Amino acid sequence: MLAKGSKLYSIIFLKCPRCHTGEFLEANPYKLSNFNKVKERCPKCDLKYSIEPSFYTGSMYVSYGVGIAVAVAAYVLTLIFGLQLKISTLFIVIVTALILTMPWIAAVSKSIWANIFFKFDKKIAQEVN
Repeated sequence: MLAKGSKLYSIIFLKCPRCHTGEFLEANPYKLSNFNKVKERCPKCDLKYSIEPSFYTGSMYVSYGVGIAVAVAAYVLTLIFGLQLKISTLFIVIVTALILTMPWIAAVSKSIWANIFFKFDKKIAQEVN
């Protein structure tokens, strides 16, 4: 399920959607100087990551869904740990979780968006290894 060749591998490890070997981003999502900057091309298989100008604008819609998932996860964790929080404290917990995971949410959203449009190619993946 999390092996090379699955979309989940490419998304979680921020790898090229076609070869699953090359890096997808210029730097770590939490490096604020290159905040979630997508590389122009895959360094391994030379896939151009952007089909058209402003290609990753659509990832904002994916980002909304991932953000909701993080907020729900934060809420469920408070329930699992049995924390009886006031609604204002719970709100602060969820907002803090969203702020701390914001770079990761943006990076994963771009990776999900790219994986919608690009498919894994086993032949190319074997060539670049």
